[in-house]
Amino acid sequence: MTPDDAPSQLFADLAEIARTLGHAHRLVLLEHIAQGERSVERLAELASLSIANTSQHLQHLRRAGFVVARRDGKRVLYRLGNGPIEPLLASLRAYAAHGRAEMRALAADPAAEGADAMSREELLACLGDNSVTLLDVRPTEEYALGHLPGALNIPLEELARRLAELPRGHEIVAYCRGPYCVLSATAAALLRDQGFRVRRLAAGFPDWKAAGLAVEAADR
Repeated sequence: MTPDDAPSQLFADLAEIARTLGHAHRLVLLEHIAQGERSVERLAELASLSIANTSQHLQHLRRAGFVVARRDGKRVLYRLGNGPIEPLLASLRAYAAHGRAEMRALAADPAAEGADAMSREELLACLGDNSVTLLDVRPTEEYALGHLPGALNIPLEELARRLAELPRGHEIVAYCRGPYCVLSATAAALLRDQGFRVRRLAAGFPDWKAAGLAVEAADR
């Protein structure tokens, strides 16, 4: 390859990456894998795909280096590959959100404004002085795979009957999977109706992890 060929090869490589990611099912699978290592069967269930279809998409992602696999007995488990994959997913989400009519409508919704989204930087400052209670409203399975340090896990469907576990005198910061996940906004609205002081984290767990910030996982 001559020096003049290098730019063309770079753009060819970028085009190949775009082709690999150019399928909604693959992006959905990557979003679930970003939460933590998952089996093919569980990924198929989460993505509402057949196991055969899921395996096919995972093989495409594997060949491109987006995921790696390991065998655990009869199961094959997938996790994200090496490299800045989580920041790439975060960038894709941010670009997709930019200018979308649905996102503009959400931003203009009074209930969404009332949720008072908190940035990562604000949350880090609050965690430093222990002034908030972190609430992870994702399913318990996802919490076990990884969560923000010190977060209390109450899945959204259990929140209404477990309000007594939350401190009334502390501000609550709810978080979930990210910008396209409505769990934290729904939780914030419920808690506000019950008289809690509550905000929601604008970014979700994958974005927090992609930023290189500390995370915890349940003992296995």
